[in-house]
Amino acid sequence: MDVAKLTADERDPNLEYAAVAASVAILAGIAAADAACCQVLSKRSRSENHHDAEVLLAKITPGGKQAAKQFRQLIDIKDTAHYGFISITAAQLKRALRQAEQLVEFAERVRLR
Repeated sequence: MDVAKLTADERDPNLEYAAVAASVAILAGIAAADAACCQVLSKRSRSENHHDAEVLLAKITPGGKQAAKQFRQLIDIKDTAHYGFISITAAQLKRALRQAEQLVEFAERVRLR
């Protein structure tokens, strides 16, 4: 997450590193989701479809349903960020950073239970 924040520059008119920052944020969100699921459920999604992890996240109480929603929003821009056929917008970058940060914070709260 720290690398994503360092790389992101939403004020850059060219958004030169937006896809990189969003991609790293997405990876941080995926890792956070896995960590929370492993901590509480003793398993994580191994599916190639990242959206399958939403089902597991939603089972974590409290807060899992909200985390699953944040995860879904993050994964929805994964292909755009990772494969770069369409440029990441400043709004998408901001959203990716926010969703990933919230997932990392959720995983940390789960870890401390």
